[in-house]
Amino acid sequence: MLYKKKILSATVALLAIDTSYSFGFPPPERLSRLLKATESGEAPIILMPCCYDGITARLVAQSGFNATFMTGFGVSGANGYPDTQLVSFNEMVLAASKVAEGLSSAALENVKFGEPDYTGQSPVAIPCIADGDTGYGNAINVKRTVFGYARTGMAGMMIEDQVAPKRCGHVAGKAVIPFDEAVQRVKAACDAKDEYEALFGKGTGPLILARTDSLVTDGFEDAIQRCIAFREAGCDMTFLEAPQTIEQMKEYCQRVTGPKLANMLEYGNTPILPPSELQEMGYTIAAYPLTLLSASIKTMQESLQLIKEGKPTLDKILPFAETKDVVGFTKYAKEEDRYKC
Repeated sequence: MLYKKKILSATVALLAIDTSYSFGFPPPERLSRLLKATESGEAPIILMPCCYDGITARLVAQSGFNATFMTGFGVSGANGYPDTQLVSFNEMVLAASKVAEGLSSAALENVKFGEPDYTGQSPVAIPCIADGDTGYGNAINVKRTVFGYARTGMAGMMIEDQVAPKRCGHVAGKAVIPFDEAVQRVKAACDAKDEYEALFGKGTGPLILARTDSLVTDGFEDAIQRCIAFREAGCDMTFLEAPQTIEQMKEYCQRVTGPKLANMLEYGNTPILPPSELQEMGYTIAAYPLTLLSASIKTMQESLQLIKEGKPTLDKILPFAETKDVVGFTKYAKEEDRYKC
């Protein structure tokens, strides 16, 4: 395939975002171009670590990834709640604003925009797909959710077919809405995208990622048929949540058209596969929904235990200078000097 000639390793290499893919385009168009590059075989699968606030968004961007996803599980967890839709629409939109600001600030720092050694390279914020859960109500609420995320600068929005209040796709107790209602929910999101573009221009409406959780509740064939129907309703990407075998993953990729997301949740229900293998199957995106949240929880727990035992924590933390740089102090100081009288 073409992408094997363009990268050193299909497993770990990332497509560099340059002006040919991103500059001068709104976030949804940037995401669309990334998807097309992967679908055509010109680029490797899109590796998508999931963020949930400004600092995690900055870390993903600073690490050189091409895209990210704002996870509802992460936003809920960061607010001290389980992912059971206890976090409201307004709280999610606020979180998206913080994520967008983190991505923008990282992009400006990466190219030294406004600094004496600025080379003229264009700053590009990586695109982010936001978790729209069930849309926070009926079809009209779904449309408002799309508009809300669009105004924050999100490149895409995921909408799913669970009954509200929804929950993490890898826990017990899930239920889904009827087939036809699920399709209408997705259609409302797609219509909202088109309406937003009618108001603000082509390429401004968030791409729609349609997710089904019906595999566990109604069986694999029902989940496939829902994904097919979601595509017919106009969604840009599909996400069949929690396939339990490699065979199910392969069949999904063979039977459903368009870009597809693989959810690589460590210790979840889906087999964890290398990115290159996922792309060979037909996946376009490999999302890592809880890696950052889980890693931070583990490190904080270990650090708290060391403090409790009166032991040093230096092996668990960054030097203070690095911490300051990651959160933006270095750039802030330069900006402050830039505008001194």
